[in-house]
Amino acid sequence: MSLSPQRKVVLGLQHTVAMFGATVLVPLLTGLNPSVALFGAGLATLLFHVLTGLGVPIFLGSSFAFIAPTIAVMKAEGPAATAGGLVAAGAMYLVFSALVKAVGVARVQKVFPPIVTGPVIIVIGLSLASVAIDQAKSHWGLALATLLAAIVASVFARGLFKMIPILIGVVTGYLVALGLGAVDAGRLQAIREAAWVGLPPFHGPSFSWSAVFIIAPVALVTFIEHIGDVIVNGRVVGKDFLRSPGLPRTLFADGLANMASAVLGGPAATTYAENTGVLAVTRVYDPAVIRIAAGFAMLFGLSPKLAAVFQSFPTGVLGGVSILLFGMIASVGIRTLSEAAIDFAHSRNLIVVSLILVLGLGGAKFPVALGGVHFELHGMALAALVGVVANALLPARLNQTEQDASPRE
Repeated sequence: MSLSPQRKVVLGLQHTVAMFGATVLVPLLTGLNPSVALFGAGLATLLFHVLTGLGVPIFLGSSFAFIAPTIAVMKAEGPAATAGGLVAAGAMYLVFSALVKAVGVARVQKVFPPIVTGPVIIVIGLSLASVAIDQAKSHWGLALATLLAAIVASVFARGLFKMIPILIGVVTGYLVALGLGAVDAGRLQAIREAAWVGLPPFHGPSFSWSAVFIIAPVALVTFIEHIGDVIVNGRVVGKDFLRSPGLPRTLFADGLANMASAVLGGPAATTYAENTGVLAVTRVYDPAVIRIAAGFAMLFGLSPKLAAVFQSFPTGVLGGVSILLFGMIASVGIRTLSEAAIDFAHSRNLIVVSLILVLGLGGAKFPVALGGVHFELHGMALAALVGVVANALLPARLNQTEQDASPRE
């Protein structure tokens, strides 16, 4: 289907709106700058397209998997060290790309079956549940208004509005906050004084081993997400992107794109499921439309006034939308297990899922010492590693052993 330039621009703006809420929400939750995040997401997307031959209609935006470790490093060491940790996470993708090229795509898919990826995605969502509740309880009225608006949009809206329940929820909650006088007066003054156009507050990275070892291991989780996003995107479009341009190439491109966003002071930029949903609804698969969306994201990032508006969002509003968003992430993990028809009558499946959930959510920490460097594996990274190892070591036919050992009548 041939599209006019005007229609491509409108469709590109729609993709920008679809990624807008989540991409802005991540820096608001972590303390990074939303304008830098928008600019970095646009730049990362354009770089990804160039490195993959301009043929993969994927948008890159702020990754939720990095929220918890980013908050931790921001509090302990500040934004420069956080940027360094995120650059290291991008470099991990380059390592993964080389490994996948060496062992082959088919073997990688065997290492990360749904029995591993499903529970890990659940851990991503539920590990952030306390963050959502802590924000919501600052003003439950705003949180509930935001949550209700997002739910109504998701269930009852049609067309584009059904695709942006998070944005609708945030806008509704913010309007309610303005009506109640719940927006900080100083923040409103900052909006009035901010310029319409200006460079975002970019800053470079600094590197510390502690920040790297807290943030970089999360790339193992987003590596799993990357594989899933590329598979789903290919299914929607009707192409096998794991083969062409190839998983090693998409991983390499994602890694460099991530590093490009982080080196500017933005959050990690990884493949985005939201925009794959837009592709499925519109059935317009032209990668040029995604690149137009990236251009819009960069333009939005160049507006200090817009950044001041984002930074004025009350915590209760963020809490309301986070309850739904983090719960939806966990629900995707449950759906992954369901669609794979995992049989939980088998003990080995119960064991693999149980280890991932308890070690990922229970606060377990595994100390590691490599020479003079000491760090801890915990949360999502620990859950993913344990899941891969358990799934590899436990016999696939453990259920047959159980049947043989059971008493016969």
